[in-house]
Amino acid sequence: MGAVSLHPVLAEKLSDSLASADAGSFTRRDARLPAIAGKAHAVIGMRRAGKTTFLRQLLDERRAGAAPERAVYVSFDDDRIAGLELDQLGLLLEEFYRRYPALRRKETVTWLLDEVQLVPGWERFVRRVMDSEQVEVVVSGSSAKMLSREVHTSLRGRGMATVIRPFSFREFLRHRGEEPREDARAWQAPVRSLVEGRLREYLVEGGFPEAQGLAAALRVELLQGYVDTVLFLDVVERHGVSQVAALRWLVRHCLRNPAGSFSVHRLHQDLKSQGHGVAKDAVHAMLGHLLDAFLLGSVPLATDSLRRLNSNPRKLYPADPGLIGAFDATGRSNLGHALETVVLNELERRGGEIGYVKTADGWEVDFLVRQPGGGEELIQVCADPGDPATLARELRALAAASAEHPRAGRRLLVLDRAALGRVATGEVEVVGVADWLLPETVT
Repeated sequence: MGAVSLHPVLAEKLSDSLASADAGSFTRRDARLPAIAGKAHAVIGMRRAGKTTFLRQLLDERRAGAAPERAVYVSFDDDRIAGLELDQLGLLLEEFYRRYPALRRKETVTWLLDEVQLVPGWERFVRRVMDSEQVEVVVSGSSAKMLSREVHTSLRGRGMATVIRPFSFREFLRHRGEEPREDARAWQAPVRSLVEGRLREYLVEGGFPEAQGLAAALRVELLQGYVDTVLFLDVVERHGVSQVAALRWLVRHCLRNPAGSFSVHRLHQDLKSQGHGVAKDAVHAMLGHLLDAFLLGSVPLATDSLRRLNSNPRKLYPADPGLIGAFDATGRSNLGHALETVVLNELERRGGEIGYVKTADGWEVDFLVRQPGGGEELIQVCADPGDPATLARELRALAAASAEHPRAGRRLLVLDRAALGRVATGEVEVVGVADWLLPETVT
């Protein structure tokens, strides 16, 4: 039997990557890999959120001011290399170093491996080269095969995950060439009008890159297709879920009722009332699968009591505000819930532990954020501060929550900044959501 040689398509991909001067035109993402030496990086997130584009951004960044061979991008999502054996990854590495022997174990080379989960056993290859070569390894793939917890398990503690979400509001503006170049405090009236108008569009359209600029009907069709793909590939196919009708009802119910408090018991009862005979444990598992696939996010009760944490429902949010309108055909306004979704997604980008507060006398605050370095902040989101009754209720909730969390700052985020001058809030800091989303000067 002759020696195994590198697959010709892989050799072609290697040559193409090294010959390309840049990764092409794309909207720069603000995500960054953790600066921790000796770790493989896994780029994860919901399907179609922009993981491949982020890898190409990294390719450009690693090559800036350096030779092209200092970074290599290879995608394994190619029918010509379906069923690729693990040894081909080793042969790819050896072929590269045959071409550039002076780099081996002397200069760091970045390997960007896209859809690498299509090669069975890829984790063993990554662990080996991390131990034996001077490399930076970044892998990405569909969430069906590369979930956050699995990355850490597969790489045996050698992996760090970076989550790519749909466009933030800043990236949404950047994609249109409209990102402000100064702090929100310095915005002139035309800039402020543009930004606040775009925010209302963002609350409806969301941030999935392919959905940008589409007519409403096409956008809805596209986003519904995304959800169907997640449902069937990341949940049904992967986990062998047989009760597909119940799963579809659960997904649509959660997306049509964003920011709602959902308990497994209540969802189980609702499913039964709809004629879906599904066990409570199965409902719990389905919710877990949807969270793992990044279609939904959850916010627990902010408490140090394990008993209270387990006995209170979590609040569920969609991965992107655009998904709300794509699944709610009633025409009702979901502005407030979309605003909450945007704030939660931004809080997750900024880091910190996030929970919601429910006081002893029944008042609720949307978010309590605890920063890793210390410090807490209560955040209430209000789409209509101009209504006196609504404003009074939001401020009363913050005051009640502050009594239980006295170290936390208090912030009210409002959509209508024009109402700020009429708001008397005491110790509560009131900020327009657009200002809060775009707090820093872009350099």
